[in-house]
Amino acid sequence: MADNKVRETFSARELAITLSHFDLGIISGIEEFARGSRRAPKLILQSQRGKFLFKRRAKGKDDMAKVAFTHQIQLTLAGQNFPLPHLFGTRDDNNSMLVWESNIYEMFEYIEGSGYDASLDATFHAGKILGLYHKLLQDFRSDYQPPQGSYHGAQAIQQSIRSTISSLPIEKRPSAEELTETVGALETAYRKCAAAADKLGLQQWQSQIVHGDWHPGNMLFRSGHVVGVIDYDAARLQQRVIDFANGALQFSILGGGEDPTTWPDYLDKTRFKRFLRGYDSANVISTAELNTVPYLMCEAMIAEAVLPIAATGSFGRLDGFGFLKMVRRKTGWILAHAGELVNVLQD
Repeated sequence: MADNKVRETFSARELAITLSHFDLGIISGIEEFARGSRRAPKLILQSQRGKFLFKRRAKGKDDMAKVAFTHQIQLTLAGQNFPLPHLFGTRDDNNSMLVWESNIYEMFEYIEGSGYDASLDATFHAGKILGLYHKLLQDFRSDYQPPQGSYHGAQAIQQSIRSTISSLPIEKRPSAEELTETVGALETAYRKCAAAADKLGLQQWQSQIVHGDWHPGNMLFRSGHVVGVIDYDAARLQQRVIDFANGALQFSILGGGEDPTTWPDYLDKTRFKRFLRGYDSANVISTAELNTVPYLMCEAMIAEAVLPIAATGSFGRLDGFGFLKMVRRKTGWILAHAGELVNVLQD
């Protein structure tokens, strides 16, 4: 059986041919960049032209029209001084992607930065940069028809919630009564939150291009500021609040150790406030949008949990049922404190 955890690499021939298409000058250093998908090999290149990240797209992530769409977004943002790694074009035609033997390759400038340190400055700036992203792309148009689905009100998410019942390992499965009650509570919460957000008018609000995956792992930081936003593959057309509500969740949720049943119910309200205030400083949030945020956060949290658990029975290395119980607790806390959360911009 093949080891799916083995990271793919470039062959010597592949590297010699593909790199010859870029005007990098003399290359003085090459090292593997072992992050992200194992199916997408990456290298850091040091050359006369600077430092670059070279990547072969993973199979399944190499639809040419979709890649061109994401590149169009990145080039549009780069032209307006948005913080992101700039694409480096090919030597002959300055194309942002290289196609060779049915593979797609990308060359990015390499940005030095560190991960999210959970500081309030970094949290504020992460929100501000998302607000800027939405502002700069508010009128973005493309011939490509981007996806429009999200974690909000999706039938696939409701089906995944129900599927967790049969996906959990038999040896770790709780009593049928406890399992059914927990999963039923999550499904009810998901449907009620979706209905509440729609009742507040979400479906009538204008859609635009959003990032679709705004979380700390997709940003590089220096001195409390975002210096690079990466991964535009989830970009899609939807209401911006769906994006920044998920961002508020990602930057305020609190985890813990290997046992999710010991994680706290509550969010970090200070970070939650800083993220949304950062966004609002760049792109004003309406009261109506703010009122939907707690409901959307609950939907996002449930969706993020049930998709992998329905598929594998666990959440990464964490126990699947323990994770579901934790999400149920956190969802209950958010809904119980919704009034406080929607008033963060008035405090």
